[in-house]
Amino acid sequence: MDIRSFSRLPILGIIRGIKLEEAEPLLEAVIRSGLETIEITMNTANAPELLRKAAKLSGSKLTVGAGTVTDKESLDLALDSGAAFIVMPVAAREVVEYCVKKEIPVFPGAFTPQEIYDAWKMGATMVKVFPAKFFGPEYFREIKAPFDDIKLLACSGVTPQNLKDYFACGADAVSFGASVFRREWLEKKDYQGIERIIKDYILSFKENVPR
Repeated sequence: MDIRSFSRLPILGIIRGIKLEEAEPLLEAVIRSGLETIEITMNTANAPELLRKAAKLSGSKLTVGAGTVTDKESLDLALDSGAAFIVMPVAAREVVEYCVKKEIPVFPGAFTPQEIYDAWKMGATMVKVFPAKFFGPEYFREIKAPFDDIKLLACSGVTPQNLKDYFACGADAVSFGASVFRREWLEKKDYQGIERIIKDYILSFKENVPR
């Protein structure tokens, strides 16, 4: 994963719970939308196969990582399946330290100031603030006041409408998941609808976030 490329479009799509047969049309919709970075969570059935399939289908058009990595076993499985970066809901030290040693971009999860600080000191590429929706954008302003050097990824509750607020308050990247990759839309094969919403995120970023 090229972090400099990610910083140019710092929006991460989180794919969880999809079926193997949904992978190809969904990934095609993601690519058409212009999104460049996704993760597939390791608690999705057939996650290793989905990771390999995603990497093969997307080629250089998408950077594909693994999410919900919580221990060395799931880390090894993710990396063996081609994950280009690792995302976590918590900061499991053995996972973070291994990624740092091997120079694999890693985004451990944290919430409180102490957790965020500890995750960053472990060597996080960015700290995933999760679940961000409960305190909202202003929480990032408060965290950035003493920790202005810590890179933060907002996870949970980010919409095309409030995306600009998260960045204005200090978020360095944002993510979305179930609000876009909805089971009911996947069941209806409404991939165009998913594509439109992702485009809304990207347009909101380009129109509202100075770069």
